[in-house]
Amino acid sequence: MTLATIIAIAAEETEHTGNVALETIGYGLTAVVVFAALALVTLSYRNVANRHSQKAEAYAKAHANDVQQAGHGH
Repeated sequence: MTLATIIAIAAEETEHTGNVALETIGYGLTAVVVFAALALVTLSYRNVANRHSQKAEAYAKAHANDVQQAGHGH
């Protein structure tokens, strides 16, 4: 075999005849699943401050004298 025939045989074996978009659809589906999971994590932190407003108010009352009122319009 010569180098030219080896290259020709290798080119025939690596030639794609199918639809490339269908071969790569797994990447898109994986991205959708990952972004959906990240969206659920983000939405789980929604309105967290209001869930514990009683604790925040109690802490603010207990430590009202600890806060320094200086700088940036405070």
